[in-house]
Amino acid sequence: MSKIKIVTDSSVQLTAEEIKQHNITVVPLTITIDGKSYVDGVDIDRETFVQKMKESEDLPKTSQPPIGQFAEVFEELTADGSELLVLTMTKSLSGTVDSARQAAEMVNPDKIHVVDSTFIDRALSFQVLEAAQAVEAGKTLEETLAIVDKVRENTQLQLVVVNLDNLIKGGRLGKVTGRIATMLNIKAVLEVKDSNLDIVGRGRGQKVVKQFINDRLDKIKNENVKGVGISYVDIKDQMDALTDQIHEIKPDLPVLSYETTPVVATHTGLGAFAIIYYTED
Repeated sequence: MSKIKIVTDSSVQLTAEEIKQHNITVVPLTITIDGKSYVDGVDIDRETFVQKMKESEDLPKTSQPPIGQFAEVFEELTADGSELLVLTMTKSLSGTVDSARQAAEMVNPDKIHVVDSTFIDRALSFQVLEAAQAVEAGKTLEETLAIVDKVRENTQLQLVVVNLDNLIKGGRLGKVTGRIATMLNIKAVLEVKDSNLDIVGRGRGQKVVKQFINDRLDKIKNENVKGVGISYVDIKDQMDALTDQIHEIKPDLPVLSYETTPVVATHTGLGAFAIIYYTED
């Protein structure tokens, strides 16, 4: 039985320790800020990106890895006869999965299996980590894919956007809706589900934020949650406090609180945050 290696893209929310421990290959996206390009996670880190986004005249742009970059990685990783399981961010936010699929067709379609996670950030990480652990436990590709499917079905990703400007500029919300929301100082609760980004709540001021947090904490308290991710843009202290609240409810629950990826930060803007978790049946 050939070895299976795990590949993902840099929209993933993984610690350096997780990447090293599970031998995960991360293919980076490119970020362009005021005409200058950076390789995500290679020559710009997340905190630096946020600072540059604050100072930039235009909305930063992120670009999927080119087909040739994926092909080069795939050729290197399959040279020893290994199979690849490639888990990418949702197609609704990026063409990354299409680049990966085209590269797989070029290199070795029988050995390279590309999956749209339908998520991003820590929600993507849950699938990547469970896949890596399944492979390490000696599971077959089919068994690993079944585990990934189950994690995907049991994942919740909701976020609060406190300033809708970036979503409007990026074309993620209708311009008319956006203008009204900006005029009224509306904060929005968004959900990523089945590759779609939908508004599931909205309101003025901090009331909607408090309601969102209380709702998520209640879900975490009452459901069989296996892991939690808190991803944010430039509000570390508040999110550290939120992590403490979760640990008060469930002291042993793994929680990763971290600055989000440039792909997410570009669209959500400053002050946004997500509470992401997945459950066991």
